[in-house]
Amino acid sequence: SLSFFFSISPLCSPSQLSSSIKQSKVRFRSAKMAKMTMLIAAICLLPAIAMAVRPVAEPFVVKGRVYCDTCRAGFETPASIYLHGATVRLECRQRHSQEVLYSAEATTDETGTYNIPVKQDQKDRVCETMLVKSPHRKCSSPDAGRDRSRVVLTSYNGVVSYERFANNMGYMMDEPMSFCSQLLQQYELDDEGRF
Repeated sequence: SLSFFFSISPLCSPSQLSSSIKQSKVRFRSAKMAKMTMLIAAICLLPAIAMAVRPVAEPFVVKGRVYCDTCRAGFETPASIYLHGATVRLECRQRHSQEVLYSAEATTDETGTYNIPVKQDQKDRVCETMLVKSPHRKCSSPDAGRDRSRVVLTSYNGVVSYERFANNMGYMMDEPMSFCSQLLQQYELDDEGRF
């Protein structure tokens, strides 16, 4: 086959032709290696680039409920009612300085449920939901200890879901309802909510 090539190309000597073939093979291998390197780099880096460039609109939704403790028991009972129109605030603070870095508010629906979308991962910030305003005039005193709820808003803790549930928060009725003493007996509590 080389003799055929020499008969066609009388200007090339066999040593030049051999050198040219070797250089072509090296260039071909280099080009093939470069293509493989680019392909591997694309496979490894493309997902990371896509995640970095893609805007994350609402990575988390904080959910919870607001109730009225009609018996002043200090916790939810079958007599508790869920408040429609209660205002709840989410605040995320810097862990050391306590500076508020993120804040959002929501209003409860007819089931007393609120949903607060959160725009970004809050990493190691301390985030809490808290009661702001009750729609019920006679049930507007926040229940101490149930007036706020801490919630973790980061994806670096192993939780897969982007829905984060806060503990239910409650207001206390100004005066307990008439049937409450009977209800509280089931819990072995007196009218003031003590054991």
